[in-house]
Amino acid sequence: MTVSPADIRRLAYLARLELDDVQVQAVRAKLEGIFGMIDELQAVDTTGVVPMAHAQDVAAPLRQDEASERDEHARFQAVAPAVERGLYLVPKVIE
Repeated sequence: MTVSPADIRRLAYLARLELDDVQVQAVRAKLEGIFGMIDELQAVDTTGVVPMAHAQDVAAPLRQDEASERDEHARFQAVAPAVERGLYLVPKVIE
């Protein structure tokens, strides 16, 4: 894929960048190099290759499902203005 200087200027305008002619040519060369690598990657035959979620075969270590803090809900609810069956009661604010 080829990129024209007009394409680079349009992209620079959209990105609110000011580029002189030397910078336009430098960006053009870099983009053409990137597009060349993309073309090489697209030329590779990947039929039969299973997609991967990660480049390495890794698994997240799981910890035991254990409580790490004490159950203190009774102490917290003891100072609440209104509690019923373990739930905090709040006044109705919308009519």
